Parts: sequence; structure tokens; C-alpha cells
Amino acid sequence: MSDLAGWGNYPRIPTEPLAPLRLDAVAPLLAGRTGVVARGQGRAYGDAAIGMAATMSSNGLNRMRSFDPARGELTVEAGVTIADILTAFVPRGYFLKVVPGTKFVSVGGAIAADVHGKNHHRDGGFGDQLIALRLALPSGEIVTCSRHSHAELFHATIGGMGLTGIIVEATLSLMPITTGWLVQETHVAADLDAAIAALEATAGHTYSVAWIDCLARGPALGRSLIYAADHASPADKDRFAPARDAFPPQRRSGPTMPAFVPSFALNPLTVRAFNAIYYGRGSQQPTPQLVHWDPYFFPLDTIAHWNRIYGPRGFLQHQCVIPADAARSVLAEILDRVARRGSASFLAVLKQLGDSHGLMSFPLRGYTLAMDFPVQDSLFGFLDELDGIVAKAGGRIYLAKDARQSRATFTAGYAGIEALRDIRRRIGATEKLVSHLSARLGI
Repeated sequence: MSDLAGWGNYPRIPTEPLAPLRLDAVAPLLAGRTGVVARGQGRAYGDAAIGMAATMSSNGLNRMRSFDPARGELTVEAGVTIADILTAFVPRGYFLKVVPGTKFVSVGGAIAADVHGKNHHRDGGFGDQLIALRLALPSGEIVTCSRHSHAELFHATIGGMGLTGIIVEATLSLMPITTGWLVQETHVAADLDAAIAALEATAGHTYSVAWIDCLARGPALGRSLIYAADHASPADKDRFAPARDAFPPQRRSGPTMPAFVPSFALNPLTVRAFNAIYYGRGSQQPTPQLVHWDPYFFPLDTIAHWNRIYGPRGFLQHQCVIPADAARSVLAEILDRVARRGSASFLAVLKQLGDSHGLMSFPLRGYTLAMDFPVQDSLFGFLDELDGIVAKAGGRIYLAKDARQSRATFTAGYAGIEALRDIRRRIGATEKLVSHLSARLGI
């Protein structure tokens, strides 16, 4: 047995590790076992990728199988990461249509969580660039699923948190790019109304995201920096930086967080100071400007093990989505409560989302707010209060970031749960594929 945790380092749970090195090793490892779930790079924040009895790593399934340049179609095993794909294909003039906030995510995990990026409002989630997947069912049979074959299973697997089978392979659609740069605009928003207005005004750009100061209060409640961007053409690159290569080398990894930071180092005073400095510097950035693709999409990946900054007890992320018609008032109430509590969250993000197509996908048309909090005994009740506000507004909590929401909150937010339970019963997954998240929420 090994102790495993998600990216939040909470909770830590013992589980039997399973590590297939070939696709044909998956079914034998499933045979005779119950309480299994797949795990990629461990970037789900809570307990979604920890099996009740055993956890099957996809790290050994890390081969790229084929690429059709005429169609831009790439077939990979489930353990291949977004970083692997971008490293290989950006220099060749291709990019993934949707990427999350870290490139250290496996393709299998990205499908299971239907991860979203800074362009969900116009291009959808990770599952929307998925052409087909191969899935090891609880019986050991491997089936190929797409929008035309085993379509019900295909849509249930996108966002299904690994509870319909073990994803072993996927075919994705890549998009062509002509440079490895983006043209970024920075918009300064003095409060929440201005932030929402700026996100709406920049929705025509390919990408748009807001860093939000969730400790600002009073007239500054919700002050933000909105970063909108589009892939740069060769003419854009030459206009800003004619001497630079069209496809610059990938950025090297930055420093590594050596150990867990003492909990007293992250407090409202230090976070308020950081937020004030970050907002001030961001307000003075030149705009528009040319930026490298890596730091624009994955700013935190430059610091290895940045999750250690929250201390040895770990942290929880609260990521909710609020329907568009209720977003302004609900987000204001949440931010006001967070600011009054003085909760130390400096990694706060606000984005627009569009409709989603997976049976259990998180996004809905509205706004998503993500905030990190160091684990404290008093935090759980506070987050329950936030959940109540979200549920009342018709919103929901992201399963890939969750470690503690209640069954009532979950059931209220996900209308597809009964359909997923029915599919799980029909394919024999109810006892076979069980994560700590699915057991906690009754999936």
C-alpha cells in the first residue's frame, strides 16, 4: 500500500498502486479487483484519482501512436501529457485547441475531468477536441468510443472522472499555428463590475482570463487584471520582435519549492501585500505585447511543486461556476465573505464559460471563480457556506478540484448524475470502479 494525495496534498489516503506498462496489461490488472480508479499525473486537487482499494497509474502508457498532418489528428496513449504534445508539436506548427492551467496533465486525466482553458466561452472543453477514445470496461473488454460509436459511453466518459472505464488511448484534433507567440492585451478592472465588463468585452479574443484580488474590499471588491490573447501571426511577431524566432525554444523550468512553507508565512497580511504588488505591476504592463505561449497558458508551471507553499496540511481549492444571469450578485457575495474572513487565497481566477457537452462536465454558461485556501479546521464550515450560495444560484462545484463538498451540493449541481449511475450499473462499474470521490458523493 502507498499513501496518495491529490495536488492539494489533502487528504492523504492509502491505496494499492497498479502500474501497467502496456495497453494489454490493463485488463489483467482489473480482473478480480474492485474499488479501482485510474490516475494520471495526480493533478486532480482532491480525492478523485485515488481508488478505494487500488489506483492504476497511466504513467507507463506514454507513447504517441500516430499523427496525420493533413487532418491534424494525433493518437496517443492515455499517459501522454499535454507537455509532451506541446513539446513535440509546437515547433511543427500545431497546438492543442484546449489546454488547462497546467501542462503537467495526462490526456486521460484531461478527458476524465473535461478540463477547460481560457477559451471555453468560444471553443468548449478538452472533450470538444476529442475525436475518439479507447476505453477498458470493467469486464476487461476494450471498446472504441466516439460521437458515432458507443456515443452514450463517449459522452459519459468526458467529464466522468474515470468512473466509466480506464481510458487507454485517445485521438485528438490539433490546430495549426504559424508562430509560438501570442499577442496579449492587459485590461485593468477597478472592481467586480469592471472585471465582468472586461471579460465580456474581450470575449471576441481567442483567450481571456482574469486574475482577481479576492482580498480586496469596499469599492475595490473584485478588482482584477484581465489577460486577453490571440495566437500571433508572423506579421504580429515581426511587428513586436522582428529578431526573434517564429517558434522560440520552450521555456526552461524555474525554481523548485524545496519543502513545505511554514503555515504562518501565508497569512492575510502577506497575501494582501502580494496582491497589491501584483495588481500594481500588472496595471503598468505594456499592452498589447508579445508573449511566449508557455508562461501565458501555464504561469505556475515555472515553479515546481508550487503546491507546497500552503504548508504541510495542504490546501483546498473552491472552484464554482455561477449561471450568467446570477453571476454578478453571487460572485460579489462570495468575494465579500472571502475578503471579510481574510482567507489567504492569492491564486484566484475568474473566467467566462460556455455550454458543455459531456454528461458530467463542469462548465455551464456563466462565470467560474477558483480560489485556493490553506487547510484549517475552520475552513470546512466556511466552504460549506459558499457551497450553499452556489447551489442556491443554480451553480456547481468542479469535481476535479473537490475534496469535501457534500452529496447534497453535488446532487443539486449535476443533473446528469442519475444517467451516469445507470450507465455504471449497466457496464458493471458500480463496485468495480470506485474512487474516494465517487464513494463520498454516492456516484
